[in-house]
Amino acid sequence: MGTGPALGAGFFFIFTSMKHLVAPSLLAADFTRLAEEVELVNESQADWLHLDVMDGHFVPNLTFGMLIIQAVRKLSTKPLDVHLMIREPEKYIEQYRDAGADVITVHYEACPHLHRVIQQIKESGAIAGVALNPHTPVSALEDILEEVGLILLMSVNPGFGGQKFIYNTLLKIQRLRNHLAVRNLSARIEVDGGIGLHNAEKILQAGADVLVAGSAIFKADDPKDTIRRFKEIGGEIMKFV
Repeated sequence: MGTGPALGAGFFFIFTSMKHLVAPSLLAADFTRLAEEVELVNESQADWLHLDVMDGHFVPNLTFGMLIIQAVRKLSTKPLDVHLMIREPEKYIEQYRDAGADVITVHYEACPHLHRVIQQIKESGAIAGVALNPHTPVSALEDILEEVGLILLMSVNPGFGGQKFIYNTLLKIQRLRNHLAVRNLSARIEVDGGIGLHNAEKILQAGADVLVAGSAIFKADDPKDTIRRFKEIGGEIMKFV
């Protein structure tokens, strides 16, 4: 692995062969064929299955809760990456873990006592993640980075699928990658919202480790082949740090 010249604003680039993860978002699936859609992901090269839990209060949409997580857990052979877009997530951490969540991500904006909630998640046995809305700077996580295994950067305003990618997210990924590199931390950077085959490589080059894609996968003519194409992007990716 080699380091190149400075790119300005404190960023450098490195070449890395570490393979990124792909996490199809079940929100875009056909829920009248839920078992078939989960089996499709099982048979694919996907790494995780991403599940968006929305309460209609923290975000302007209502999706599904623990019963769906429990059902999907029985069907899925992939780790369940559960993104809680809800108020007061600390009340439900253990329940979502018991329902089958392997990764539990809460929002910085929903947790006035974030450190306590992160400890709750870790004590439950799940990987602890923190999500940031598009307007929240990565510097907000300065005092929590050592505690988490995943940072999720929202690249759309949370609540609905099918939105366009906010390209300022690329700068946020670079800043976050720089913070992690300087402190020699191994937390994964996950990006969710508006991701497709047209922009995935730029997102990975900026420093992302996990791509969440919903419509780009489940609305594709051949979802399994689309997942394969997501996985094959890059190879030796140049990341900015």
